[in-house]
Amino acid sequence: MKHSLKITLILITMFVFAQLIGILVIHQYSPQTSQISLNGTSTNVTSYNLPYGFEPPEQDASTNIISIIISFALAITLLLILMKYKVELFLKLWFGAVIILALSTTIFSFLKPIQYASLIALIIALPLAYLKIIKRNIIVHNVTELLIYPGIAAIFVPLLNLTTCVILLILISIYDIYAVWHAKFMQKMAKYQMSKLKIFSGFLIPYIQKTELTKLKNKKKVKLTVAILGGGDVVFPIILSGVMLNFYGLIPELLVTIASTLSLFALFMFSEKGKFYPAMPFITAGCFVGLILGFLL
Repeated sequence: MKHSLKITLILITMFVFAQLIGILVIHQYSPQTSQISLNGTSTNVTSYNLPYGFEPPEQDASTNIISIIISFALAITLLLILMKYKVELFLKLWFGAVIILALSTTIFSFLKPIQYASLIALIIALPLAYLKIIKRNIIVHNVTELLIYPGIAAIFVPLLNLTTCVILLILISIYDIYAVWHAKFMQKMAKYQMSKLKIFSGFLIPYIQKTELTKLKNKKKVKLTVAILGGGDVVFPIILSGVMLNFYGLIPELLVTIASTLSLFALFMFSEKGKFYPAMPFITAGCFVGLILGFLL
């Protein structure tokens, strides 16, 4: 086991909470269809009531996934270039903008009936982002992570259907394998985020191993071990769950969540200390098992 059972269970618990919050948020943004009359012709219009202009464009899911893949590739390329030239300020501003928008989207989902809900959500999100990026408190970091990924997922779910979501998960899993086991730049990105930016996109639990406790008792310097779970490993299962919820209902969605959680737990149980593993292939496999069970039941 890579980490102790206690640390593993904490990571799994945070993963589950993020999935459940994601279900609630995406449910709040459930598609609503209404008829409008345009030049004497009635047309069905679907709205997700997303804030800040995030309503999906009127185009099919196959076009959307191409846009998502291109955007993802460009974002990773830009991130690697900025890391190479150590443009920390721009990276912090970039991370900050994403954090604020994602937090605001999640918070807004629960404030929709209130007047000026989008403004109130933004006002709440700003100090949380400040505490996360500037003050860097580990509790604030992980609590805000629980709210960030549901917001991101809520923006992407309307762009996809089940087929395109499955394709996206497969492609992300292939990318994860390449980035961790072959190119190995995923590890460099994580270390750069934590050491230079002091920001990490994912769950983060620092702890002291038993072998270091003697040093601690003797008031010597100890080496902290950090258990991490990347943000992509959290958000992509939420996206699939959201698509399942919108198209097939709660029970099939819950089966996806349960199966992805069990697959992640199995990865933690059988992984070895000191080694890096791409989590997405294992999580994706669990998601697909959940999909099959959902359709069979």
